[in-house]
Order: sequence, then structure tokens, then C-alpha cells
Amino acid sequence: MAAGDVIAGNAIAVARTSEDDVECAVRDHARLVYRIAFSVLRNHHDAEDAAQEVFVRVLRHRRKLAKVEDLRAWLAKIAWRVAVERRKRVPEVALDELGDELAAIRSRGKAADEMLLADERAVVVAKLIATLPAELRDAITLSTVSQMKPAEIAKMLGTNEAAVRSRTFRARQILRDKLAAMMGSL
Repeated sequence: MAAGDVIAGNAIAVARTSEDDVECAVRDHARLVYRIAFSVLRNHHDAEDAAQEVFVRVLRHRRKLAKVEDLRAWLAKIAWRVAVERRKRVPEVALDELGDELAAIRSRGKAADEMLLADERAVVVAKLIATLPAELRDAITLSTVSQMKPAEIAKMLGTNEAAVRSRTFRARQILRDKLAAMMGSL
């Protein structure tokens, strides 16, 4: 066997291994990446697009996978950045979304008024979360919506676990007070 054949064979083996690593990352962490994207974007289609973009970026930089100590935290950080970047873009509204929403309503089997009330509550809570200062909003979103652990959030936000716990606690207190004030005024 020629030296060129051995080098080519090794290059193919390395490429295949890194593709297998990417495939494993997608299989093991796709739900996490989607949840993070959805928690920021609040739209199913946008969250799917963002999750896809995350794994395209990972595929593009697959050589770095071997050096990553905590793959879950690394992917979460990428997902957060991609979703925040997408949120800053002008939103695109697809005309077929309304049809998708109506089909979803029919398939859930709940009464329309129950679903409308639940959706209205979710909108109110989302608006209240949006009024929080950025550091509190990010902590509560990652903690509650994305169900991440304080250690993971701390790595993503570049802070420590105690700060994350404190921010999450303060955000919940503020939200609780605002909801109580709203309910009291009704």
C-alpha cells in the first residue's frame, strides 16, 4: 500500500469519526438545543431553524468537538447565542402558520376556551418575563423554560452558580409580585 493511500485512509477515518461525534451530539442533545431556542424565540418554526443552525455550526467546527469538556454546556451556549441572534432579526410570518395553529387546536381535544385561556396566561407571563432586567430574564428563562441546572447556566452566562440562583430567585419574586398586583386589580 502506498503512503498516499494510508494518509487518505487516515483522513477518511478522522472525518468519519468527527461526523459520528456530530451525529451523537445531535441525537443526545437535540431536545435541549430546541428547548433553549424555543425559550428565547417562542415560536416552533423559528426554534427548529435555530436548532438546525446550531448543528450546522457544530458540523462546520467539528474539529473542536474533541477538545470540548462539557458537550451539553457547549451546545447550550451555542444554542443560546444562535437564538438571541435570531430574535434580533426581523420576524418572518408564514401564511400557513394560522392553518397549523387551527389544526393543533382541533387535535388537542381541549375546549377552545380552555386553550385560549391557557394561551393568554402564557402570553401574560412571557410579557412579564420580558419586562425583567436582562440578567434576571436570562437566568429565569434558562432555569425554568429550558430546565437547565445552575452550573450549566453559570457557564453559559459567564457567572457563578450563586449568582444564577440569586437571579432566578429575584426574578420569581418579581414575577410573583407583578402577577399578584395584576390579579388584585381585576
